[in-house]
Amino acid sequence: MYAAVSRLLRQPTMMRDRGADMFDGGQEAFSIDRNTAVPLYHQIYMQLRDEIVSGARAFGTLVPTEQELSNNFGVSRITARRALDELAGQNFVARKRRVGTQVIYNLPVRPIEANIAKAVDSLVMFGRNTKVTVIDIRKERAIDPIVSLMGVAVGTPLVRATRLRWLDREPLGCTIAHLLEEFEDIVTERNLKDSPLLTLIQQTGRRIDKAKQTIAAVSADPAMAASLKIEPMMPLLKITRAYHDEDGAPLLLTRAFYRADRYQVSVDLQTSTLEPEVSV
Repeated sequence: MYAAVSRLLRQPTMMRDRGADMFDGGQEAFSIDRNTAVPLYHQIYMQLRDEIVSGARAFGTLVPTEQELSNNFGVSRITARRALDELAGQNFVARKRRVGTQVIYNLPVRPIEANIAKAVDSLVMFGRNTKVTVIDIRKERAIDPIVSLMGVAVGTPLVRATRLRWLDREPLGCTIAHLLEEFEDIVTERNLKDSPLLTLIQQTGRRIDKAKQTIAAVSADPAMAASLKIEPMMPLLKITRAYHDEDGAPLLLTRAFYRADRYQVSVDLQTSTLEPEVSV
């Protein structure tokens, strides 16, 4: 099973868009921009580093080989090797003969318990106070890192929706959501523009009972930077949330990438409860 998961983690699917080279690494589109001043090896390094730091590539898993990176990104093996060497130099991975390049970054995380009802209310209000542009709605089957983040089996049918969120006529963030296939009918462009996903799910009668949230700092790749109207490598706040019902069954996974200059998360620490609030 470990070998199978490792192979899945090392199988990006190439896509092209907007004059940049686009790649779908584990269902999350990244790109390399050959016209920017940022070296190609460093662009690849940043994308792999962000996946590792966010937990998408977990401790002990294998990252793509030099040849795989070379093929997937359309770069030389020397460029791919330099990207992996930089990861190793920053102690994100260890390169071992006959084993491969293995993730050794393992940041210990202590979960914070929060009141899910108030957290959901805050997120719903946030959704109503911003405007949404729907970029893409599609069907797909779950592979890693969606499998591990959402808690579903490999191959589970899902609906994926990508939205750009605006505030005061400026891009605020980009959100990639994955929902179970049973919610396909509610995931329409009109619904996504008018209502937060959490509200749409609750209207079906399914109750969101708990959620796991992970916050990480990442760098904007060229494609994301263009969407958010910022420079490549500018800092982004990546917020991953996995929502479950009262039985622990997965309902929704969202991965949001927010401009660090326009978004912050505030947690009110109290003796009895911890109430997260969202502010922009």
